[in-house]
Amino acid sequence: MHSLSNRAKVVVKKEMTLMEKIYLPAIFSGMVITIKHFFKKKPTIQYPEQKREFSKVYRGRHILKRDEQGRENCTACGLCAVACPAEAISIVAAERQKGEEHLYREEKYAKTYEINMLRCIFCGLCEEACPKDAVYLTEELAPANFDRSNFIFGKDKLVQPLGTSAHPKTYKPYKK
Repeated sequence: MHSLSNRAKVVVKKEMTLMEKIYLPAIFSGMVITIKHFFKKKPTIQYPEQKREFSKVYRGRHILKRDEQGRENCTACGLCAVACPAEAISIVAAERQKGEEHLYREEKYAKTYEINMLRCIFCGLCEEACPKDAVYLTEELAPANFDRSNFIFGKDKLVQPLGTSAHPKTYKPYKK
């Protein structure tokens, strides 16, 4: 008997005892484990009345930041879309027109910026790749929905509303 590792295991067929044949010890040990679980603290929380504590490094819903003057930080460079391993981000760039200087920081801006939240794996690579500090992952949960089309987040859901805090961790959630 030769194998790739040159190790052989000898298997001996051992007859089962009477107690092993009737399975009573196995049944009783299983029942003891089940009864122990009845008296343990339940890990379930009563959401939404109780909120779960999240880690300091938790990555939740995305936000496109604005600068101090309220202009969008995103310059549609596409680095976030390239860095995304799930290919969840799509960007269409446009050039800023005369008179739009108060809306967009650079000459080029994201005309459409969409994240498919069904594909997103919340890895944070888009946040790391952004050279303009435009993309942040907040501490809020991505909202649940029954319609797949509601999981395509456009600029209407992603851009930070005017007048909100500039720090992404203090950002208030999107409300429909």
